[in-house]
Amino acid sequence: MKKTLIELRVNGRAREIAVEPAKLLLDALRQDLELTGSKRGCDDSSCGACTVLIDGTPMLSCTMLAESVAMDEEGNAPEITTVEGVTEHGAMNAIQKAYGDWGGSQCGYCTPGFMMTVKALLERNPEPTDDDIRRALSGNLCRCTGYTQMYQAIKAAIEAEQKGIAATRG
Repeated sequence: MKKTLIELRVNGRAREIAVEPAKLLLDALRQDLELTGSKRGCDDSSCGACTVLIDGTPMLSCTMLAESVAMDEEGNAPEITTVEGVTEHGAMNAIQKAYGDWGGSQCGYCTPGFMMTVKALLERNPEPTDDDIRRALSGNLCRCTGYTQMYQAIKAAIEAEQKGIAATRG
């Protein structure tokens, strides 16, 4: 099958790759760009493990064609952010730190998708209610946890963001 050269904006950098017309964004990120944080968890867009941000909006990369987010003729391309791109100055951000400190994941497979969804929520709404959090996370599934520690981690991250400190367990 013939490949097309496309340019993507991923984690603040322009990246050029050759893709087949039906290549999914998830596969381009994982296989071509070696950004393996986003996971394939279900193959039917029902679990959220593949969530990335497209211009700040959580999107399922397992259902998007890579070409659909490529740079156009005018040089415009949406910004794709993966979990690898959310660190702050090379250090974990408040969400990543809180997930670790509060045991917000068990096996960790779904964690990147949850983190991306939470990041988008907090960028839109820095003071979400419990209902806002539940609504935002409704498209993400975890098969290991009871979600309690995840919610504790998210609340700690929110508090840390508001105070401008690390979200440590106290």
